[in-house]
Amino acid sequence: MCQVLKCSHAGYYKWRKRKSPLYLSRRRRLLTLIRIKYEESRCTYGYRRIYHALKKDGVNCYLNQIQQLMKENAIFPKRKKKFRHTTDSNHRKKISPNLLKRNFKANALNRVWVGDITYIWTREGWLYLSTVIDLCSKKVVAYSVGNRITKELVIASLKNAIWSRKPKSGLIFHSDQGSQYASDEFREILKQNGLQQSMSRRGDCWDNAVAESFFKTIKYELLYHEQYRKRSTAEIRIFEYIEMFYNTRRLHSSIGYQSPLEFERNLVS
Repeated sequence: MCQVLKCSHAGYYKWRKRKSPLYLSRRRRLLTLIRIKYEESRCTYGYRRIYHALKKDGVNCYLNQIQQLMKENAIFPKRKKKFRHTTDSNHRKKISPNLLKRNFKANALNRVWVGDITYIWTREGWLYLSTVIDLCSKKVVAYSVGNRITKELVIASLKNAIWSRKPKSGLIFHSDQGSQYASDEFREILKQNGLQQSMSRRGDCWDNAVAESFFKTIKYELLYHEQYRKRSTAEIRIFEYIEMFYNTRRLHSSIGYQSPLEFERNLVS
């Protein structure tokens, strides 16, 4: 063939390896779409979530193709940092039994909620965040922030959750053994609304893994990468992350790479 074409063997094989203009054009287009999804995710998506996000948009692509393009172009998600757990379980208040027992799946909304508290540093001092998450959809159904880590903080998030979701009697609320959750006032609100209390074993963060996982996520996707001069600024950024990204747009592998809002809509439709 080389004699017929009047070319060298080296030139022929170099031509064989050369990518077609159409192939290169498709590759550049796919890379552009990857960068768009990466930016939309606040630079938090790895290749698996990028792949599922593109497939949801009808883009014809393959998982290993996305992985290769992201690696070649140094597109990596924000890295995790060490996550420290803090809870005040050194008290003599009554401890509720562990009804959840690490069963982190619920087949319907408003059957199991999990709650926890974390902290955010600002130049004005600490800001504390209390959340309530629905175990079925992984949605943050309510949260509250405050300057002090008190029972009023978790009571506010629980009341917000009850007001927004109006759960039926029998819902399980699971948390750690923190004094805030063990307080008489918190238990009374649960009782008034027919909710059952469940608590993790002492010092065992895996018993409340879903709540812990959310805090790891918000910290490595947002809080570890920003510094806040005022508590009010941190509050705004937390609101934006939860309401405008995490609940509405962020793809969750545990619910089939859907956002919590999308999952809930599909569940009730």
